[in-house]
Amino acid sequence: MSSATDSPAADVPVAPDKIGPEATEADARAITEAARETSWDRPSFAKGLYLGSFDLSLIHPWPEARAEDVERGEEFMSRLTAYSRTMSGRVIERNAKIPDEYIAGLAGLGVFGMKIPREYGGLGLSLVYYGRALALLGSVHPSLGALLSAHQSIGVPEPVKVFGTAEQKQEYLPRCAAGAITAFLLTEPDVGSDPARMGSTAVPTDDGDAYVLDGVKLWTTNGVIAELVVVMALVPEHRDSDGTVHKGGISAFVVEMDSPGITVENRNAFMGLRGIENGVTRFHQVRVPAANRLGREGQGLKIALTTLNTGRLSIPALCVASGRWSLKIAREWSNARTQWGRPVGKHEAVGKKIAFIAASAFALDAVFELSAEMADAGQKDVRIEAALAKLWSTEISCRIADELVQIRGGRGFETADSLEARGERAVPAEQQLRDLRINRIFEGSSEIMRLLIAREAVDAHLAAAGDLASADASLSDKARAAVGASGFYAKWLPKLVAGAGMDPRSYTEFGRLAKQLRFVERSSRRLARQTFYGMGRWQAKLEHKQAFLGRIVDIGAELFAMAACCSRAEGMLHTAPEQAATAYELAEAYCEQARVRVDEYFDQLWRNTDDADRALTERVLAGDYTWLEAGVLDQSEGTGPWIADASPRQSLKENLHRKYR
Repeated sequence: MSSATDSPAADVPVAPDKIGPEATEADARAITEAARETSWDRPSFAKGLYLGSFDLSLIHPWPEARAEDVERGEEFMSRLTAYSRTMSGRVIERNAKIPDEYIAGLAGLGVFGMKIPREYGGLGLSLVYYGRALALLGSVHPSLGALLSAHQSIGVPEPVKVFGTAEQKQEYLPRCAAGAITAFLLTEPDVGSDPARMGSTAVPTDDGDAYVLDGVKLWTTNGVIAELVVVMALVPEHRDSDGTVHKGGISAFVVEMDSPGITVENRNAFMGLRGIENGVTRFHQVRVPAANRLGREGQGLKIALTTLNTGRLSIPALCVASGRWSLKIAREWSNARTQWGRPVGKHEAVGKKIAFIAASAFALDAVFELSAEMADAGQKDVRIEAALAKLWSTEISCRIADELVQIRGGRGFETADSLEARGERAVPAEQQLRDLRINRIFEGSSEIMRLLIAREAVDAHLAAAGDLASADASLSDKARAAVGASGFYAKWLPKLVAGAGMDPRSYTEFGRLAKQLRFVERSSRRLARQTFYGMGRWQAKLEHKQAFLGRIVDIGAELFAMAACCSRAEGMLHTAPEQAATAYELAEAYCEQARVRVDEYFDQLWRNTDDADRALTERVLAGDYTWLEAGVLDQSEGTGPWIADASPRQSLKENLHRKYR
């Protein structure tokens, strides 16, 4: 291998021998920063929101898809809808497995190649129609959505399409399009969002023709049945026969799951998504050809994060399905059920919940469709939009599901099979609540997403502050940085004083929604000012004020959703005029509800219990309140360690990997 296989030094900021259980906080930060995409070559609407720049022209007029994409997308959706009617979500739920014949049928329709270019045998659908397909299939059973999302959004097809060589694309993409299910393997028993602790290794062979892979990967969605997987592993520093030194680093590999030394040790079971093929996979001395490495050595995390940027839009698409279904069930049930002489929906306590579900369902649709349309157009940088869509959609859809259970009362807690057994409509409201809960953890938990988005949102402040935002800088360095920062803020802060949101004539083309956009514009500037105040108050300590940063992110998410709703409603005047009036009503309802939440978030930025909670947490962790835990039995004690042993060794368990074709 030549030095061309190496990533630039900036991509490998921490020596491989420092990666693992002993990695420091500084190591973890350095690795994460190196993997982050830092350039902004295209405009970003969401990034502007956090900087006080509300540029409506970036999302309005509503992006228009190409006529060819729409025609092919609609034709495919028609065929997919017909086939979806033949599948039973109840069968998947009862058997905790997607039947092989369902997978074969989907493969026959080309579903496993929806995003793969047509030149490689795929359908080449737009992200919009890919998401609509996921929503439709997710309404049959969410495990179908998980299967396809894990395969196409983060599995082999996406990283190969973006980072693969011509040979790799030709070898893998046609297989994937034809139904070779794939998976993405990053997480380990002791590695989640902190890859600095990675234990899996890929050691180059002496001849340089291959790598020997060892390690254990956890929560491998699709891994139980996958034919191909993308594996992230640490390549140690190594030397060629000619003496050339390679620094190694976390790298990505395409691995055939029938390779000797691979064992699926467990098929995991969860509170929801009962048809998901998720497991624990052990690699022991697995030989992986060097030709199977994606990108350069050390580029693995960059590949992973880039893949996740657009891959995250699959989850908001699935949330759209839950919102639509919840609205349908809430409407029909609330008209059918009578209490105290009136349908339950006519009682304000229930009506408030219905109004929330209806407005939020419209917003879920607007946020996904806008983000996907912009991603398809390729003219905007949508990494923050995609992250916001994932964070906001998963949070709001979980609340919708919980409210639906409450509206259904005891029937909401009862299973569909039990309801049917006693002669009532088999509505799986409790199943939806279980199935949706994982979305707040999948592909970056809500807490991690807030930190990632906050990092991008305050990037301009960190760049301007320089050493002011560094805990390690000297006083003289901070003094010099203060001079530089003052120049930036002297130009930036005056722009936050006034704007279009203060002019009652602004955005009049939106009619009754104009006032909502004026609120968004004013709030965007207010948000930027509050971020600046936080930067000035805490400087280098700002990164530890995670509750503050989380509220900053949540405000921006609501503003993004409000803007998307307004653009969506106004756009429907031209695309669906027969629905435009009701769309305006839904958009206005969502905006009014969101304004209340935004005001609360702003209030909580400075009026909260964060410091007291931090002190209380420290005492809890120190064991000061263990007396409060008395009087109960913890039956999990003695069942196993908190984190399973993932040390390299040959597997002692039966291989549970199964073939589906």
